[in-house]
Amino acid sequence: MQKQSRLTTYILVGLALGIFAGYLANTNLAKPVEFADYMSLITTLFLRLIKMIIAPLVFSTLVCGIAKMGDASEVGRIGIKTLGWFFIASVMSLSLGLVLVNLFRPGDALLGHMAATTAKSDLVVTGLTLKEFVTHLVPSSIVEGMSKNEILQIVIFSLFFGSAAAAVGEKANVMVAALDGVAHVMLKVTGYVMQFAPIAVFAAVSGVIAKNGLGVLSTYGVFMAEFYFGIVLLWALLIFIGFVFLKGRIFGLIKELRSPALLAFSTASSEAAYPKTLEGLERFGVRNRLAAFVLPIGYSFNLDGSMMYCTFATVFIAQAYGIEMSLGQQMTMMMVLMLTSKGMAGVPRASLVVIAATLGQFNIPEAGMLLLLGIDHFLDMARSATNVIGNGVATAVVAKWEGELAAPGEVELVKAA
Repeated sequence: MQKQSRLTTYILVGLALGIFAGYLANTNLAKPVEFADYMSLITTLFLRLIKMIIAPLVFSTLVCGIAKMGDASEVGRIGIKTLGWFFIASVMSLSLGLVLVNLFRPGDALLGHMAATTAKSDLVVTGLTLKEFVTHLVPSSIVEGMSKNEILQIVIFSLFFGSAAAAVGEKANVMVAALDGVAHVMLKVTGYVMQFAPIAVFAAVSGVIAKNGLGVLSTYGVFMAEFYFGIVLLWALLIFIGFVFLKGRIFGLIKELRSPALLAFSTASSEAAYPKTLEGLERFGVRNRLAAFVLPIGYSFNLDGSMMYCTFATVFIAQAYGIEMSLGQQMTMMMVLMLTSKGMAGVPRASLVVIAATLGQFNIPEAGMLLLLGIDHFLDMARSATNVIGNGVATAVVAKWEGELAAPGEVELVKAA
């Protein structure tokens, strides 16, 4: 716990120093963009180190989790409960974004100040239709899926592989034990990589501020303030629902998720926080086999912050162009986003890609994306942290339902299980 606290403190220090260094670079350097480019090398290196861990960690932990369950009916039961929770959370997140954007109407302030409708945002918006989603669901090669860190494809293969290992029984015990060893080794590698987190946070924040200046925060201050208010409400809803099931222990869970959420916030990457989130859930008392089963699925199906942003940003752009969307159209858009947002974790700049694809389906100019590109990093920080909280609460609640959540005094026994 002391190591966790120190890491959290160092990340906060890196965040503060990054803002200060970025401001100095923006105001004093002749070419602050070059400084931003150098800083991006450090950020890219760290995120690549994280992505290096993801595939073997997800595969080994998920296969072990399913194999240790043994009973295929148990896997199916937990899977149904997990997806049921994710569906409800998705509807709640999307609906909250719609309610707030219609209440605040932030796009009205930009009427008459829009970019030309022919402008391009350079986002690749293909591959997000229902057909593409279904064909993308199953990997044509698991090696290719792992090489591209396609979490959804890794999850699908791991579900089959783990279920087969459970069905084989004793003959698979050696292999399962070996994969369990791989999982523990990867968690140790995670500890090594995380030592670089404060430096990566410094580089990421200083680079963005150096390139865009502090003015980017004030220019879109109202929009960002309203979105962050929505994020706070979403956190409150998630914590309240967690309290209903976990009672007072929800606050202990949030304490365990504090460090991974801060890491996700600072790096604007949910993936960066995956290993630490898994560790935090196990310290909280969630048995490894269940945490390793639910959490990877959540990274493909339960990105609460990203989904709230999708509805909020899409209607915001429509408002900025003076396009009024009826309630029916907004409900249809919400259902489209419900489908297209699944599996977005493996897509670069995922939320922007999903939004850009949705804009075209409702005849809203794609050029509206240019409104968000400058501040997307700061918005992504909030939604990434929210994704961590949402998946952490979901995993703990499912564990509670299944009787797989240890009492506070039994946590050490859970680690050995």
